[in-house]
Amino acid sequence: MTQTDPAFEHLLAELYRLYAHEPALAAFAALPAALMPQPITPVRIPPAALMESDPDLTTTAYAAIRDAFIAAGAVAQWRLTYQGSRLGADFMDRFGCYCLIGEGGPFASDSLAAYVVYMPAGLYYPFHQHPAEEIYFILAGEAEFLMEGHPPRRLGPGDHVFHPSGRAHATRTHDRPFMALVLWRGDLETAPVLTYPEGEI
Repeated sequence: MTQTDPAFEHLLAELYRLYAHEPALAAFAALPAALMPQPITPVRIPPAALMESDPDLTTTAYAAIRDAFIAAGAVAQWRLTYQGSRLGADFMDRFGCYCLIGEGGPFASDSLAAYVVYMPAGLYYPFHQHPAEEIYFILAGEAEFLMEGHPPRRLGPGDHVFHPSGRAHATRTHDRPFMALVLWRGDLETAPVLTYPEGEI
């Protein structure tokens, strides 16, 4: 039997509470009633410390799950999705993501992956795409979301955006950071691929 760190157990309980109050999440994908614990190897990267100490991750209704994501970040397996890509050290040292449910996370599911994404102020996450359908649910701070065929949207706590399968999208922070719960459904195995729309360097 795999022993799950109490920080993850607390975070999962907060996720169930969030689901109970946010219909957009349940409409996107059901949260499995039972999840299989799985072993992980903690990996810490510079964005973990940035997220822990960021004073501008402001929120009211979502403070409990924000704090739970920050606490669990100390024992999480932070992802290095774009290591070796053309994205440089500045991006890799500031963009943070770790998994709660799915590959690299403490819990497994065949139907759903759940992550936290953190970006400090003044960072651009370039256009990328993946086969999985995705929802970003903003927990704290603010960010601008861009998607092919749609005008940019600036979102804050309680807002959400849906990314269809294969649709290129990007995220930019301005003078504030943000934290979001990100859910995937469909193809949970294929990693994101960077795309470069005409005119983007």
